[in-house]
Amino acid sequence: MAAEEGHHDSGSYVLHHLTNLRLDLHTMSINPDAQGFWVLNLDSCIFSVLLGLIFAFVFWRVARKANAEHPTQTQNAIEMIVDFVQNQVHEIFPHANSIVAPLALTIFAWVFLMNLMDIVPVDWLPHAAGLVGVPYLKIVPSTDVNITFGLSLSVFVLMYIFNFKFKGVGGFGKEVLTHPFGPWLFPVNLVLRIVEDVAKPVSLALRLFGNLFAGELIFILIALMLGQAFNGIAGAFLAGGGVLLQIAWAIFHILVVTLQAFVFMVLTIVYLGAAAEAHADH
Repeated sequence: MAAEEGHHDSGSYVLHHLTNLRLDLHTMSINPDAQGFWVLNLDSCIFSVLLGLIFAFVFWRVARKANAEHPTQTQNAIEMIVDFVQNQVHEIFPHANSIVAPLALTIFAWVFLMNLMDIVPVDWLPHAAGLVGVPYLKIVPSTDVNITFGLSLSVFVLMYIFNFKFKGVGGFGKEVLTHPFGPWLFPVNLVLRIVEDVAKPVSLALRLFGNLFAGELIFILIALMLGQAFNGIAGAFLAGGGVLLQIAWAIFHILVVTLQAFVFMVLTIVYLGAAAEAHADH
């Protein structure tokens, strides 16, 4: 019975940490079991907007107080990030455009901050929220597939805007219907183009979501190990191993957090560059 109870508690713990604070827009009430289009993950929206505002405020503040002669460490760090992003844009996107670099910078910094929330110990903020009556709280927006798909669908819309801007309606239509097999196989060309275009936002969203969700799940499982600290000698050893795993995984996960933000940014630039390319051929 004790083993079954422990298994039940562990399962409930994991499920609780993987459940969003869901607002049912039909009834305007918090319902963790609500499903469907008219359900809003409040915690994901709040944290993503909050992190976006933090990013915008910090960059605006540094730009406003920038000093070329006596730069602060924060200014130096932000200038390094801006130069890094601009170099990536210049290498990948060959056309003059005033939107791509700021967009790439926003994507990199915003996704990085959302991913970085995964480093915060899994129990801290949910426990604090529980003390004030908030039953569920997920603090990592990029572990919510709705957020990652929202980002990727924005890139998808921009792809088509760039296609029409750089190629025109006629040029874009000709490319869709004649590439790669020529005009006589335009139905095949159209189907292949649809598959290719749909695959881009899907892969963007699922790659980011999958990596961060897996990382969060591992942190939760390590937290379960730490919870065994007072269950005898074996539990103490298990908790000790959990501490070492927590530190090791957190250090490794910082690389994952940064890499996933970089990959999302680079693929966005690549997709927009592809949308702007080859317009002279049509």
